[in-house]
Amino acid sequence: MSEVTYLEAIRDGLREELERDERVFMLGEDIGGYGGAFKVTDGFQARFGAERIIETPIAETAIIGAAAGAAHMGFRPVCEMQFIDFLSCGYSILTNYVATARYRADLKTPIVIRGPSGGYVRGGPFHSQNPEASYVHTPGLKVVAPATARDAKGLIKAAIRDDDPVLYFEHKYLYRRIKEHLPAGEEILTPIGKARTAREGKHLTIITYSATVWKSLEAADILDREGVSVEVIDLRTLLPLDADAIVASVRKTSRALVVHEDTRTGGLAGEIAALINERCFEWLDAPVRRVCAHDVPLPYAPTLEDFVLPQTDDIVKAARWMAAY
Repeated sequence: MSEVTYLEAIRDGLREELERDERVFMLGEDIGGYGGAFKVTDGFQARFGAERIIETPIAETAIIGAAAGAAHMGFRPVCEMQFIDFLSCGYSILTNYVATARYRADLKTPIVIRGPSGGYVRGGPFHSQNPEASYVHTPGLKVVAPATARDAKGLIKAAIRDDDPVLYFEHKYLYRRIKEHLPAGEEILTPIGKARTAREGKHLTIITYSATVWKSLEAADILDREGVSVEVIDLRTLLPLDADAIVASVRKTSRALVVHEDTRTGGLAGEIAALINERCFEWLDAPVRRVCAHDVPLPYAPTLEDFVLPQTDDIVKAARWMAAY
C-alpha cells in the first residue's frame, strides 16, 4: 500500500493507460515540458515522447476536433483543458459532432476530455466554474466527477477504455488535499454509471459529488452527534446517473438533500429532485431540499467566495430543518 494524493492518482491512471495501450496519447496546452498547469502530466513527455504527449496552441475547438479525428482513426486521445472553464470554447464541436457521431454515422469516438474544475481556491469566475450541467443535457456524452483518490484513478482508466466520449471533471481543491492508501500494482477500475455509498445512515440521504462529498461527510459527523444518522451518496458519474442508487437510499431514509457546488438554477440538483419526486414520493417525510451555489459569478474575495459556495454549515442547517420537519 502506498499513500497517493488525488492528483497523483490521476497521474498514475494516465501513466498506466499510456503504458498499457499504445493507441492512447495526450494533447493539450503546456502538458509537455511544463507538465501541465497543475503538474498532472509532469515528466510524461520525457517518458513517452512528444508524439504521444502533444503540446497544442490555445485552441480548445482544435484540440477536441483533432482528438475526434484521431479517435475515428482508432486512437484513444486524452485532451486536457487547462481549466475546465474553457471547455465552453469547444462546446459546438463537442455537442454537435462528438456527442452525435455514433448516432449519425456509427462512429465510435473514444476520447476523454479532462480538466481542473471547481472553486474553494480563490480562483475567481474564469478558473473556478462547475459547468457540468451544460453537458449532462447532451445525449452521447458521459460525465464523471470523482471525489476520492481511488475513484480519480479508477475513473480516468475507465474513461480511457470507454468507446464513448467522456468528460472527466477533476476538482482542483482536492488535488493535494485528499490522500488515500492504494495497493501498489493492483488494477483499479471504477465503473462508469455507478454511485457509491460514502457513508451509511438511516434518517436522511445526502446526494452529492466531487468536492462537496467531503463537506457532506463533515456535516454528517456533526449531525450524528445530534442524533441524526445521515447517509451520503457519492454519485461519481453524472451522466448516466445512477437513479437506482438514489431511489434505494431515499426510500430507506425518507428524506433527501441534494448538495452540489454548481449554481442552483438549472443545476443537476433540480433533475435529481424531480427524479425523487417521481419515484419516491410515497416514501418522503419531508420536502426534497437543495444546497447549491448562489446564481452569481464566483467572486475572488475569500469572504464572498465562502458565502457563494456551499459550506458545511449550510448543509448542516438544511439537514436540521429536514430532520425536524
